[in-house]
Amino acid sequence: MRLPKDIFGLGVALVFLGSLLVLAGVLISSFSGNGEFGGLILIGPIPIAFGSSPDISTTMLWAGVLIAVIYLLMRGRF
Repeated sequence: MRLPKDIFGLGVALVFLGSLLVLAGVLISSFSGNGEFGGLILIGPIPIAFGSSPDISTTMLWAGVLIAVIYLLMRGRF
């Protein structure tokens, strides 16, 4: 049965596609002149947010809190 190899190949392809989309987004935003950026680092369920403006930092922090809550809720189910 080849199912595990097929799923592994699909996973690798999706990671590659996601990397290309992130690269394309970075290139498009850098050429458009929009100088604002933000990011989110998750260490376990603890979010660390950063950004070039307070609005983006706040948005990233709320996204991190939402992801952490979803993680903690799903952790007990599986």
